Amino acid sequence: MAAPSMKVAVLLLSVFSMVLARLEDDLLCSSTSIPPNKMDRAKLTIISKFPNDIILWTQTTECHGCKLKKTVGIESNTNCTVSLDTRWKMQYQITHDVDKAHPPQEGSCPKVTLKLDEYGIYYIYVQRNPHNSSFIKCDAALQMNMSADSSIPIYVAIGIFVGVALIWVFAINCHRRHWWNRMLLSAGAERLIDPPLNDTKEQGELIKGKQTAGSGRAVRQRLGRTRQSQTKGRHAYTSQDLGSMQNMNTNINPVDNEESRPKKERLKSLDTFRGLSLVVMCFVNYGGGGYWFFAHSDWNGITVADLVFPWFVFIMGTSMAFSYSSLLQKCVPKWKIFLKILKRSCILFVLGLIVNTAGGHSPVSLPNLRILGVLQRFALTYLITASIHLLFIRETDTYMHSNWSQARDILYYWPEWITNFLLIALHCALTFGMDVPNCPKGYLGPGGESDLGKYQNCTGGVAGYIDRMVLGDSHIYNNPTCKEIYNTKVPYDPEGILGTITSCFMCFLGLQAGKILMYFKDVKGRVVRFLIWGFVLCLIAAILCKFSKDDGWIPINKNLWSLSFVLCLAGMAFIALTVCYLMIDVWKIWNGAPFYYPGMNSIVVYIGHEVFHNAFPVQWAVSSTHTALLPLHLWGTFVWVFVAILLYCKKIFVAI
Repeated sequence: MAAPSMKVAVLLLSVFSMVLARLEDDLLCSSTSIPPNKMDRAKLTIISKFPNDIILWTQTTECHGCKLKKTVGIESNTNCTVSLDTRWKMQYQITHDVDKAHPPQEGSCPKVTLKLDEYGIYYIYVQRNPHNSSFIKCDAALQMNMSADSSIPIYVAIGIFVGVALIWVFAINCHRRHWWNRMLLSAGAERLIDPPLNDTKEQGELIKGKQTAGSGRAVRQRLGRTRQSQTKGRHAYTSQDLGSMQNMNTNINPVDNEESRPKKERLKSLDTFRGLSLVVMCFVNYGGGGYWFFAHSDWNGITVADLVFPWFVFIMGTSMAFSYSSLLQKCVPKWKIFLKILKRSCILFVLGLIVNTAGGHSPVSLPNLRILGVLQRFALTYLITASIHLLFIRETDTYMHSNWSQARDILYYWPEWITNFLLIALHCALTFGMDVPNCPKGYLGPGGESDLGKYQNCTGGVAGYIDRMVLGDSHIYNNPTCKEIYNTKVPYDPEGILGTITSCFMCFLGLQAGKILMYFKDVKGRVVRFLIWGFVLCLIAAILCKFSKDDGWIPINKNLWSLSFVLCLAGMAFIALTVCYLMIDVWKIWNGAPFYYPGMNSIVVYIGHEVFHNAFPVQWAVSSTHTALLPLHLWGTFVWVFVAILLYCKKIFVAI
């Protein structure tokens, strides 16, 4: 009696475990439950006429190296509606085998890749295969509605922006060319052209009297200026004759006076480029209208949001070339400049900690405080790059007319180049040579479900491992962008320690742009060098990633700040800076507005938009649709542009 009862118990236990597993996985579909319409989602209805249970497996193509996941189980002869992601192409497969963990090939529908429309409604009809009743036959997905283009709000926003910009340019030109005055005067043109006869004589006498009085005053003013200049000349001659040091001209060129000296060049394109990066950063940080291409990439690849932070680092290096050269010309000792560098870096780091803890409704938990961040990355990058540059900076342009003068922006600083190349060599040696427990050497993937789930705890490879060992899991970012798609379990910080090295190289390439502006004053020389640097760097980056998103030696990856990512973004920055330079400083067809104003108060705009992220009137609750979110996020960005314009009008400029 014991043996049969034992078998029954085992059988019941196995059945219970199967049912429990299906309930835990939320596998069974409820035919009465229909998912609501959501942004970036589409509805797929499976109409099953198959006599056995079937399973729908899905996976987005954005999840590189991931296997299909069980999405829902569908009972025989029932319908089931599921909600699927529309941001990227979707892979799906329908099978009849519910016991295996992976979708079988024999007797199942083939795997299909489909791009779904947002708010689209799709139907798939499933039935027996007429050639084999145990096999499944799946019809192609049929779209039942004509969904609207989800990018329409972007087109409208671009149209409004272009319209406002054209109106603004027209108004500025009217003001500069006095078109308003001409239009106002045209209202009384008839009276001016044909005045009444009895007023002509009186007006003529009045004008003649004014001219006579004006000419007398002009003669007296000229005589007064002549006497004043003669007196001033006698005193100046006496001072020079006495040998007064403050009046002696120590320049070799005797005609080098204040009028003959070139004025200090102020390139508005640098501030505009910085402001452009900052404005786009505000927009994407506020949500970018809910569009995936205005959010950071999940792992490999580049989106609009991935451009702004590296470009800001680049322009920081460009400005660095001018600031330290100016300080040395003022005879400021290098040790004082280094103290200034150290002070600024410390302030930026502390401000970064404040930003990390701002916006909470409870006291900060120091055991869970995130140490690194955007401003912290700026601080470390600035400290390292500026200190290296300070060691090798040149105070004079000695070889301006030498045979190799066309390359002196590089040859002057060959020790600085070697130092930065050594930093890149260190980064590559650590990335591809350091051992990480339970991870392959040189691993650059996101872990989690990538690579068929073989390296779940290897997120970021060496970069993530160093952060977890040095800072600890509780002090680094716990919600990386790869978590949603790859279902990662370990924390990863995109502003980590190892990425600071390549960030320094990005800043150094921006510094190179500043050297070009300093040493070469002709427009053609600057533009040609900018474009050569831009295209060469982009080409090297493309070679490193093998012109592909995921299959290169070093993929373009913002989370890792990979070498190819830095080279690609630096090349794009050179090209973008060229466009700004030509349009603003050379051709003068654009004055840099409105991006110029945030560029003049970048630290205020950045900290303000971070601290008051959810505060009214910057942001408020709206429905989760692109049509509602895009105007809201554009409004939040406009608020800080407006603040920057007010500060500029009040001549308030905050610098660290």
